[in-house]
This record gives sequence, C-alpha cells and structure tokens, in this order.
Amino acid sequence: MDIKSEISGKVWKIEATPGTSVEEEDAIIILESMKMEIPVAAPKDGKVTEILVEEEELVEEGQVVARMET
Repeated sequence: MDIKSEISGKVWKIEATPGTSVEEEDAIIILESMKMEIPVAAPKDGKVTEILVEEEELVEEGQVVARMET
C-alpha cells in the first residue's frame, strides 16, 4: 500500500523505519509546511516496508513517501 503526502512541504522527521509495526493514524513521517508540523499517518494497521524520502527533502502533494503492508 502506498502512503502519499496530502500536502507539499519538507520532511521534518521520519517517525517509523522499515519493519516498524504501526496502528491506524500513527505518524509515519512529519512534514513541515507553513511553519506547521503535519503528520503523514498510517491509513490502516500494518507494517512499514519502505520509506521513500529523507529528512529535509521537499515533497509534493500526492507524492508517495512510504509503503506498508496490512
């Protein structure tokens, strides 16, 4: 399952690494946009399989930033 950014912004912090089990609504990545911290959350319970961005990287709205399996 692809996890997409809902906004354009800069990756402020990566909260979960590949292999991390997450629950629905857990933050996987924190983006900074307009001086606000916006979480990219898990849409379902599962396990993060891949992080496709790095901290400080700029991302666009709709960009796939992580993948997970449910």
